[in-house]
Amino acid sequence: MKVDYIVVGIGLAGISFCEQLKTHNKTFVVFDDASQLSSTVAGGLYNPIVLKRFTSVWKSKEQLEIALPLYGRLEKELQIKLDYKIPVYRKFASLEEQNDWFAASDKPILSEYLSEAIVKNKNGAIEANFGFGEVLGTGRIDVKTMIEAYKADLLKKNLLFEDAFNHDAVKIESNTIQYQNITATHIVFSEGYGIVKNPYFNYLPLVPAKGELVTIYAPDLKINYVLKAGVFLIPMGNDLYIVGATYEWKDLSNTITKKAKEDLLNKLTKLINCSYKVVNQVAGIRPTVKDRRPLVGRHQKHKNFFVLNGLGTRGVMIGPYVAKQLYNFIENNMPLEKEIDINRFSF
Repeated sequence: MKVDYIVVGIGLAGISFCEQLKTHNKTFVVFDDASQLSSTVAGGLYNPIVLKRFTSVWKSKEQLEIALPLYGRLEKELQIKLDYKIPVYRKFASLEEQNDWFAASDKPILSEYLSEAIVKNKNGAIEANFGFGEVLGTGRIDVKTMIEAYKADLLKKNLLFEDAFNHDAVKIESNTIQYQNITATHIVFSEGYGIVKNPYFNYLPLVPAKGELVTIYAPDLKINYVLKAGVFLIPMGNDLYIVGATYEWKDLSNTITKKAKEDLLNKLTKLINCSYKVVNQVAGIRPTVKDRRPLVGRHQKHKNFFVLNGLGTRGVMIGPYVAKQLYNFIENNMPLEKEIDINRFSF
């Protein structure tokens, strides 16, 4: 089999890059053994504001202009619902926080995303004496459904191999790559935390961060917005809510823990005063980077080896944006932004 690209990993990064390849009529195959769970356990929020500091997310407008049309296209192609428009409310803990919000909403870069009106709390199940600030232009992508449907579509087209990728079996020819019975011009590694086992890119300073979420059933809560206050509370329908997320840097397993559950529920108890029941808990390893920028670029020695990784906690926004940059870098010799180029790190 001869293709233009081999893509290793089919989480948010891999799907975003495959969509670039499909758009430009490039041939490809994908290898994915489902060992990395960060995308499938993601909350899936797209939110242009850093709610802890009331600042703009890096390149948020540019990211959303590329990401949202991509998800809309996938909804039509795969006949699934992915994009759920839902406001994000930031709970205010004091009058000082209200004032900080007003000051931020006056800034040109933030004014289109931060509502100037304070939302009063009318829900007796929530403790919020100082009300909420509303972020505009937000929503949730159903990442788990997207990945499952995307993989099923690739399988139907015989483009997905559900095997662990053996890096040692790659044979590098003068202008091509040989792997098993596949000859490719380029290979793109989008393995998430799996990059630590990749001999070509394991030197990159990925900082793995384990995250856990719980799902609760709370029939008396009745909110139709995402609530941020120490934790995120995300309505999923049928009185189910995701509560997240934790950060852990030592335990890098995909195993759920009692400690994370207790941490999330302790914060939740300070936020709501209605009864609830925990119905699920999941864990995954986020591929984060110390400077909070993705890892994108070409291997210094092997010129047809590329990496697309380090999407961190905002993968649904940034994935399509950096995938487009990588495609243009490979095919059109357009330079990568220095902030994401792996050349900012050296061997």
